Amino acid sequence: MTDKRRLLRDGAGQLGIDLSDDDLDRLLIYVAELAKWSQRINLIARDTPELQILENHFLDSLTLLPVLRQHERDSVHLLDVGTGAGFPGLVLAGVMPEAQFTLVEPRQKRVTFLRHVIRTLGLTNVAVVADRIEAHAADWQGRFSHITSRAVAEPSVFLPLIRPLVTPEVEVILMLAREEALTGVEEDASGPWQIVATKAMHLPFSGAPRLLAVVRTY
Repeated sequence: MTDKRRLLRDGAGQLGIDLSDDDLDRLLIYVAELAKWSQRINLIARDTPELQILENHFLDSLTLLPVLRQHERDSVHLLDVGTGAGFPGLVLAGVMPEAQFTLVEPRQKRVTFLRHVIRTLGLTNVAVVADRIEAHAADWQGRFSHITSRAVAEPSVFLPLIRPLVTPEVEVILMLAREEALTGVEEDASGPWQIVATKAMHLPFSGAPRLLAVVRTY
């Protein structure tokens, strides 16, 4: 077993996530393509250590998996706003073939990379939209079961941005570092918002804190 495979398997296991051999195969191809393309275009910080790439990008993305799997899997359609190099949406698409994923990314070089990885992995459950989310707010209301983003960390920025897309049936998953970041969410002027669930954890190698918060309107 290669070190990368072992690290992904064991790291996911520490997060309570079981990855199949096929899941690991797809993720390792993705890791290899990310490393290759990052030599030419700005996808992640240059010279990032391999362990940090696996933890901060791939394992961090997989933390959403248990939240998504609480729903009927064939009814999951996740919108990832500002996906960049595919985190978390494309990572999740690689291990949830029964769900649907839409990745929004305005930067063309990153879009080219995303579409290359999708073709390389043979994924049929993910679409890339080369645009800004604001251009689709009127057309996409209620289209998705879940909305998330790693690119927009502050709820006070992210929630108003995606508010036109949200109905009471949609779950917004906030990817945060600490619980303090939730202060003021339920009073945000773009609401009304309600925090319906939170899950705190630590990444397996660095011990860095992570918090997922599920937010809905009503």
